[in-house]
Amino acid sequence: MARPDKAAAVAELAEQFRSSNAAVLTEYRGLTVAQLKTLRRSLGENAQYAVVKNTLTKIAANEAGISTLDDLFNGPTAVAFVTGDPVTSAKGLRDFAKDNPNLVIKGGVLDGKALSADEIKKLADLESREVLLAKLAGAFKAKQTQAAQVFQALPSKFVRTAEALRAKQAEQGGAE
Repeated sequence: MARPDKAAAVAELAEQFRSSNAAVLTEYRGLTVAQLKTLRRSLGENAQYAVVKNTLTKIAANEAGISTLDDLFNGPTAVAFVTGDPVTSAKGLRDFAKDNPNLVIKGGVLDGKALSADEIKKLADLESREVLLAKLAGAFKAKQTQAAQVFQALPSKFVRTAEALRAKQAEQGGAE
């Protein structure tokens, strides 16, 4: 029979997997407590970084419906549970790993889809959600401006054509 404290830990981890947009598994071997504290700060407000026990976390991930991470639970493991923008947290992990080679990104999961370490690094290269939305809004605005110019040009062109036709008829009528 499972001990109550372990069962509670599994339940808590399973809930974190369910409530997170993404989870990134890392190996933290060789990092000091101060470096881990710095890493937690670099992940942003919407991420929680926790050192975990492999067996309990594997059970919790499976309970949460995530079985794609099973091969990554070896060695000292910590998980970054991301509830906000995963790009911000991926950037924090990538930048911290550049300065501290002891942090190894193993892989993770984003919205139920498994991600390799390389895919997480590619995710970190994306611009933030806010920047992408601003670019999209700018593109929409540009298209609206172009459409407005086209719609404005049609009546203007019609008026110029009608005026030229009237002038031509007046010229021909005055010459007769």
